[in-house]
Amino acid sequence: MSIINNINKAFDHRIRLGIMSILMVNEYADFKMLKDLLSVTDGNLASHTKALEKVAYIKVEKQFIGRKPNTRYSATVLGKAEFKKHIEALEKLIKKSE
Repeated sequence: MSIINNINKAFDHRIRLGIMSILMVNEYADFKMLKDLLSVTDGNLASHTKALEKVAYIKVEKQFIGRKPNTRYSATVLGKAEFKKHIEALEKLIKKSE
């Protein structure tokens, strides 16, 4: 079995890696929080959250707070499990190269 088998292509971009990292330690994060923490544009964040939503790794909830729209994200059970496997695979890869 190859040491890169559990490296997940869905997390191959730094923004998606950042989104999942934030959602692993927070119950949820709204669009503004993710945008500020990751220092990305609206369009960039939207495309990466959409990619993670498409594979069911994050859940998207849209609501209104007062009259303002609010989008918040949370990691799904599947997303958390896949992200943990991805991180473990990266750690094994790093240890192999030491």
